[in-house]
Amino acid sequence: MDILFSILLILHFIGLAALLGGVLVQVKDTIAGKGKIIAGMIHGALTQLVTGVAMVGIAEMGGGHVNTTKIAVKLAIVLIITVLVFLFRKKTAVASWVIWGIGLLTVANIVIAVVWH
Repeated sequence: MDILFSILLILHFIGLAALLGGVLVQVKDTIAGKGKIIAGMIHGALTQLVTGVAMVGIAEMGGGHVNTTKIAVKLAIVLIITVLVFLFRKKTAVASWVIWGIGLLTVANIVIAVVWH
């Protein structure tokens, strides 16, 4: 199970990179009012969601301690990100708050993962 957990964690990080990288790529266009949701953001959000849920399941099965409050907050944030990405994915240009919101929520999830013990 440790190997599977490690593989999921690596995929979780790859999803994070795709999501945050997609946001950073769109910053210049967002400032110009032409920002959009790109495929990397969609795939990154879904990867984060699926691998995060799978890691919690494996941790629970292994008898490890899981901070359910922290996980609930992180899950709520990634669900909001995923909903925003899917709601605005077909628009040629989105409001700047969408891109900035996705970016801030992604960074918030990183901070929660690292700081909240």
